[in-house]
Amino acid sequence: MPARKTLPALRAAAAGCRGCDLYKRGTQTVFGEGRADARVMMIGEQPGHEEDLAGKPFVGPAGKLLDRALAEAGIPRDDVYVTNVVKHFKWEPRGKRRIHAKPNQMEISACLPWLQAELDVVKPEAVVCLGATAAQALLGPKFRVTKERGRWVKAPWALRVLATVHPSSILRAPDDEARHREFERFVADLVHVRAALA
Repeated sequence: MPARKTLPALRAAAAGCRGCDLYKRGTQTVFGEGRADARVMMIGEQPGHEEDLAGKPFVGPAGKLLDRALAEAGIPRDDVYVTNVVKHFKWEPRGKRRIHAKPNQMEISACLPWLQAELDVVKPEAVVCLGATAAQALLGPKFRVTKERGRWVKAPWALRVLATVHPSSILRAPDDEARHREFERFVADLVHVRAALA
């Protein structure tokens, strides 16, 4: 960790992180992105294939869906800092493709100091956990998004924390009707966030 915590200093330091073995297979560290005074921090699980190549979070299909949902919910993208619990892409080969693999507890624990530092710098008014990995990393292993989705909970590092699904889960829905329905539910969760900030 750098002595003086700023987002540029943290990003530069995280680029050389060797806290777990994921750096050996990831193209690069994918640190969070957004303004240091963003009102909302959205936290996903880990970067995907496109994020790993670009070095930026939420630039792939799930990121594009998130941007669309934010627009529909009336949350300016400039008000959002996006990041992930794990900063390297964990993947398994399948033919010529790199398929997402779920990070384990050791990998999550190795990355938590970076996330804590991001929270300390940004001091968001609201934190949105996107998916179970993010929610359980921050709210404990017993937390269930299916039961607590869309409800505000308190945590030591933010007055308001809300868990919802990860946009990638919407993309994996079985058909167009299910995707549309899940997208509408996701937007409704984000409207709840916007209302709390009003």
